[in-house]
Amino acid sequence: MEYLLSIGLAMFAGLFLTRLTTRFKLPDVTSYLVAGLLIGPLGLGALKIPGVGFQSFDYVESMGLICDVALGFIAFSIGNEFRLTTLKTIGRQATVIAIFQALAATVFVDVALLVFHIFLGDQLPVSTCLILGAIATATAPAATIMVINQYKAKGPLTSILLPIVALDDAVGLIVFAISTGIAKGLSFGTVNLVSILVNPLLEIIASLAMGAGMGWLFSLVEKFYHSRSKRLSLAVAVVFVCAAISKVTISLPGGVEIGFSSLLVCMMCGTFFCNLCDFSEEIMYRTERWTAPVYVLFFVLSGAELDLRVFQSLAVVGVGLVYILARSAGKILGAGISSRFMGCQESVCKYLGITLLPQAGVALGMSVTVAADFGAEGAIIRNIVLFSVLVYELVGPLLTKMALTAAGEITPNATSSRGVVPSVPNKTT
Repeated sequence: MEYLLSIGLAMFAGLFLTRLTTRFKLPDVTSYLVAGLLIGPLGLGALKIPGVGFQSFDYVESMGLICDVALGFIAFSIGNEFRLTTLKTIGRQATVIAIFQALAATVFVDVALLVFHIFLGDQLPVSTCLILGAIATATAPAATIMVINQYKAKGPLTSILLPIVALDDAVGLIVFAISTGIAKGLSFGTVNLVSILVNPLLEIIASLAMGAGMGWLFSLVEKFYHSRSKRLSLAVAVVFVCAAISKVTISLPGGVEIGFSSLLVCMMCGTFFCNLCDFSEEIMYRTERWTAPVYVLFFVLSGAELDLRVFQSLAVVGVGLVYILARSAGKILGAGISSRFMGCQESVCKYLGITLLPQAGVALGMSVTVAADFGAEGAIIRNIVLFSVLVYELVGPLLTKMALTAAGEITPNATSSRGVVPSVPNKTT
C-alpha cells in the first residue's frame, strides 16, 4: 500500500504543480522535476510518514523499474524519427552533427578541466578530467521529447534534433569506454584494450541487432491483430521485453562481455517497426498517449533523485560549474559549426546546440559505473555529475522551449502530425 500511495502522491504533485508553473510559461517537465524535489527525501520524505513522499534515496531507487520502462518507451518513440523517407533527407546531416557536437563537448570539458588541474594538482586528477569529458557527450532524450510533444513542435530543427539525440547514446558509449579505459591506466597502471574498444563496440552492435530483430518480430506479429487495443497491448509488451533484454550481460572468454543499451535496443525496435509496418503511425500515436502517465511519474522520480546536498561541497560546485559551462560551449559551438558545414537551415545552425543541453539518465548511468570502479575518485565524479544534472534538468527544458520558439517551431494552437490518427476500422478480432 505504501508504494501505491507514494506513486499516487507523486503523480498528483507533478500534475498539480503544472497548474502553478503554467502562469510562468514553464514546460511541464520542469514542474515534474520540482515536484520530485518537494516530495523527495529532502522534502516531504524527510518527515518519514509512510506513503507521504519518498523517504530515502534508496526508496526512490527501488522504483527504478518505472524509469527503465519510461526510458524504453521514450527510445521506442524516437525510432519513429528514423523512417527511411526522413533519413534520405537528414540522415547524413544528423550523423555528422551528432558525432561532431558530442566530440566537441568532450574536448571542451577536457581542456577546461585540465587547465584547472594545473592549479589544483591531485585535487583534480587527469583521470577525473577525462571521465567527465566523456560523460559530457550524453544528452537526455526524455526532456527533449516531452517539450516537443507538449508544444507540438514541428519544423526542420525538430526533425533533425531527435535523430541527433538518439545517436548521442552510441557516440557517448564509445567515448566513455575509451576515456574510462585510459583513466584506469592512469589511476591503476593497467590498460585493457578489450574493455576500451571491443566491449563497447560489441554492445552497440548487439543492441542494434537485438532491436532490429524485435522490431521485425513486432511488425510480423502485429498483422495478426486488428483491434486497436490489442495492437497497443502488443506494442507495450514488446517495449517491456526490449527493456528486460537490455539488462542481460553475456560473458565470454578473454574478458569479453556483450551488454545491451536499453536506449539503442528500444530505438532500433521502433525504427524497424516503423519502416516495416504500414499502420505504424497509428500505433506510435496511441503508444505515446498511453505512456503519458508513465512519463509524469518518471520525471517526478528523476526530480526526487536530485540530491541538493551536493551544494555543501565548494569543490564539487566549482568543478561542476566549469563542467557545465565548458559542455554547454562545446555543444552549442559544435552543433553550430557542423550544421553550417552540412548546409542546414539558419534556424538549425543558431538553435540546435541549445536544445542539446539537457542531461540526465545516460550521464547518471555512466557516473554510477565510475563510482563503482574508481572508489573515492568515482564518488566525487558522481557528485559533480549530480550537480550538473540538477542544473541541466531544471534549466534545460526551458532553454529547449525557448530555442524551438525562437526557431518558429512552437506556435500558439499549433497542430502536429503526431496528433493525426489514421482512420482504421476498430475490429474486435
